[in-house]
Amino acid sequence: MPESSVRFEDVLSAAEAIRGAVHRTPVMTCRTLDALSGRRLFFKCEQFQKVGAFKFRGAFNAVSRLPDEAAAAGVVTHSSGNHAQALALAAKMRGIPAFIVMPRTASPVKQAAVLDYGAEVVLCEPTLVARESTASEVQQRTGATFIHPYDHPHIIAGQGTATLELIEQIAELGESLSAVVAPVGGGGLLSGTAIAAHGLSDGMRVFAAEPAGADDAARSKSAGEFIPQTAPNTIADGLLTSLGQLTWPIIRDQVEQIITVSDEQIIAAMRLLWERAKLLIEPSSAVVLAAVLDDQFRSVVDIESVGLILSGGNVNLDRLPW
Repeated sequence: MPESSVRFEDVLSAAEAIRGAVHRTPVMTCRTLDALSGRRLFFKCEQFQKVGAFKFRGAFNAVSRLPDEAAAAGVVTHSSGNHAQALALAAKMRGIPAFIVMPRTASPVKQAAVLDYGAEVVLCEPTLVARESTASEVQQRTGATFIHPYDHPHIIAGQGTATLELIEQIAELGESLSAVVAPVGGGGLLSGTAIAAHGLSDGMRVFAAEPAGADDAARSKSAGEFIPQTAPNTIADGLLTSLGQLTWPIIRDQVEQIITVSDEQIIAAMRLLWERAKLLIEPSSAVVLAAVLDDQFRSVVDIESVGLILSGGNVNLDRLPW
């Protein structure tokens, strides 16, 4: 297997760094969903993680590794969602400043959550260029260390700890996994998932789930070259970003297949998880179940048991898709 910028040893090191700071989230099962999929399904419930998403794993790992002198100046990032809250909380726990660049169109609730963690919110225009330039200005003004939302080795390694836990928890149940499925947006979670899964078991198969309306990873994988995201349109708003320079090669080399699903499939899967499994998750989490129920995945042979990474549960209860 080709070398990547992040190794299995980095994931093991991240697991030690975050121990006691992050929740060891539960693994849940549902016989109804097993029957619908024709396979045994194990759901790693990162909606129960701090800030309601897996993002806290990588953020805490990255913040914890900063030398004291660099940490004193704080951290900066640009994010409108879960990474913003995760980095703000990780910085608060270390007692250092956090500067979070958010588009002015970001949800007031999310802005308030970041402020509640003690971070300084800097608003900008809702474009990637504006986000990046504003973050650069803040970095120059403050001397803070920039922590990318997904294209950062400590972030990737931290996200991989969810899969480490999942496989450990399955073993504690006397079970084993044939495959793991994770959602893909920027690719931090998927990259970490692949590195952790292959590090623990050479035979573990890794799949990705992606919205058809934001399918740059699937198109890149098919073409064998990086294809950037353009004009994404999907209900899974956590999966809109392009792959990164670090995440793309890992996904290219270590992920077997990327399965795309429609928004209708995502909504149906989200409702199944709410109604049947009683798991309150957001649309970006539901893509993994939608993929497992899709004919593309059903046609894959020799898979008896599947681990699904449910990435988060920060859903707007006033605007449910049904």
